[in-house]
Amino acid sequence: MKTLIILVLLVVVFFVVKRALAGPSVSADEAAARVEAGTAVLIDVREPDEWAGGVAGPARLCSFSDLRGERLQWKKLLEENRDKELILYCASGARSGAAAGMLRKEGFNAVNAGGFGGWRSAGLPVRQP
Repeated sequence: MKTLIILVLLVVVFFVVKRALAGPSVSADEAAARVEAGTAVLIDVREPDEWAGGVAGPARLCSFSDLRGERLQWKKLLEENRDKELILYCASGARSGAAAGMLRKEGFNAVNAGGFGGWRSAGLPVRQP
């Protein structure tokens, strides 16, 4: 019994620490409201082959690999939107969380909206790129 309690506590601590390190996040509905209000830009950081299955309606498409590389897709978007919140999503929330962290270190107001499935299941607009 003692071992089970310790195991449960370790699992809880793991998830609390993981969430704290992930940085700020927003729900799909909150992301949509901020984009609609004009205070934020929604960015899909998945790779181009992943976009074929659909993207969030208002999303700009800038891959995580390009953010870590030459920034051919990112440069203009970042210059034009320095004063806006950058809301990022990917397939699961892992890459968008990492990308948001990178951008926050560079002085941008960036948050993680998690995975595309959350956007789709919220019934928000989806389009083909």
